Amino acid sequence: MLEISTCKVAQVIVMARELDRAEGELRAFIDRLSEEEQNSLVALMWIGRGSFDLEDFEEAKTTAAQEATTPTADYLLGTPHMSDHLENGLDALGISAVEDKDDLMRGG
Repeated sequence: MLEISTCKVAQVIVMARELDRAEGELRAFIDRLSEEEQNSLVALMWIGRGSFDLEDFEEAKTTAAQEATTPTADYLLGTPHMSDHLENGLDALGISAVEDKDDLMRGG
């Protein structure tokens, strides 16, 4: 279902919360993700903000692929509360990024 690792999602969340100093790094990180990973990231964010229900995750990924008219990094960084929505999306999937986020915050 989720075509991006929890660790990568956690990295996006951490960098998004440090956007004032990590925006360039975050953009480069998202740009390096595969198209499937980027679509999963957008779909996960949509699930987290309530635009799609969990059972519509596959449809959300398809919609993300079909409606990608701007670079994914631009779209995500232009979305208010993106990091919160990603965390909520992981929660909806029953996945916790807390350990991954804590490791990243400690630099490990």
